[in-house]
Amino acid sequence: MVLIFINEDNLTKSIKENISDEEWNTRVDLAALYRLVALHGWDDLVFTHISARVPGEENFLLNPYGLLFEEITASDLVKIDLEGNIVSETDHFVNAAGFTIHSAVHASGDHNHAVIHTHSNDGVAVSAQEHGLLPISQTAMVIRNECSYHNYEGIALNHDERERLVNDLGDKHCMILRNHGLLTTGSNCADAWLRLFFLERACTIQIKALAGGAKLNMVPDDVIELVTDQGQMASEQGIGNLAWPALMRKLDKIDNSFRE
Repeated sequence: MVLIFINEDNLTKSIKENISDEEWNTRVDLAALYRLVALHGWDDLVFTHISARVPGEENFLLNPYGLLFEEITASDLVKIDLEGNIVSETDHFVNAAGFTIHSAVHASGDHNHAVIHTHSNDGVAVSAQEHGLLPISQTAMVIRNECSYHNYEGIALNHDERERLVNDLGDKHCMILRNHGLLTTGSNCADAWLRLFFLERACTIQIKALAGGAKLNMVPDDVIELVTDQGQMASEQGIGNLAWPALMRKLDKIDNSFRE
């Protein structure tokens, strides 16, 4: 095996100089998403994936397979087309199952520019429950109308599954993949992140509430619908952009290497 040592500063400069400012900004936001997922403990070693469409292109950015989310930088991200061809200069490759899932969503239209898929403990636990996400918390009520479901078909290596994934997602922005995990989308990284944050928290609350063993207090249907409508209104207004600058400041304080 031949080891190739690369000057990371030169690599970053080379990539940044050969792409648009819009692509570079998307790379930074996407790298930030990886760091945020890792920070909250929702990563799964190197085995899940997050993507973002390159502005003005059909191509999208995906994580290099084999890197931990906590170490991914803007320069690491791999640009691929909808056929799975790598179209950027890189020594990395991508997760085949990740390509299946993300190419399906990105090929379905230009409204889902960012896609997050996780295998978190509580997300997978709720995905295995027949009743799915229950409206037992404000957090769940806010996000429930955004959710659809997709039945488990095995590891996502069969490209024929893409059509069923898209059909099940429909016009929603969140999907619970049965016995598998969670998926959220957005017009940008900020919106996809906020939906994931609410969905993951709703799943955690549900698992803890059910584990407590006590009888649950069920919210009246009219109140559930009210909160659902309120949550939908906030989602349509792009509320993710409100929290995103604060999250970037948080990451910069911890480790700003995601910007490289």
